[in-house]
Amino acid sequence: MANPTPCSIRRASSRDASALADLARETFVETFGHLYRPEDLATFLAEAHSAAAYERFLQEPRAAAWLAATSGGALVGYVTAGSCKLPVPQLEPRAGEIQKLYLRGSVQRDGLGTRLLQTALDWLAAAGHSPLYVGVWSGNLGAQRLYGRHGFEKIGEYDFPVGKHLDREFILRQRQIG
Repeated sequence: MANPTPCSIRRASSRDASALADLARETFVETFGHLYRPEDLATFLAEAHSAAAYERFLQEPRAAAWLAATSGGALVGYVTAGSCKLPVPQLEPRAGEIQKLYLRGSVQRDGLGTRLLQTALDWLAAAGHSPLYVGVWSGNLGAQRLYGRHGFEKIGEYDFPVGKHLDREFILRQRQIG
């Protein structure tokens, strides 16, 4: 965190669907693209990170996304949150989820991930979501540490499909305070 990139965070709207999809694809490939066969990666990106998928997401009343941009306007990160969609046994009706949180490599480790996460956590709490969950790849130790600093603990695992490839994901739940 010697010289953090100055970034602003703003809530995304449906007008941002295409830019959000582009950012989501680029950051996923930058972070995890090397793990998958090209055909699995292409299938996943087409299904999960299309402009149409983000357009639908941004129209959900109990979902939200935020974009982080440099002072020059370049998008460098995002977070999405909403009702929990993880395979949690006896899922609570008001459960919320940090669904995606990605940054470009150039702005990682300068506090922007924490700022995005806190923005989404605050929104989830204000919207009445409780408890809060997040799914994280079992091999993503940096993300696990970030969520751990915000009170998330592992409560389960599941297989997450990327094309025909299955990733082992951890389900984390935020500790209840009080």
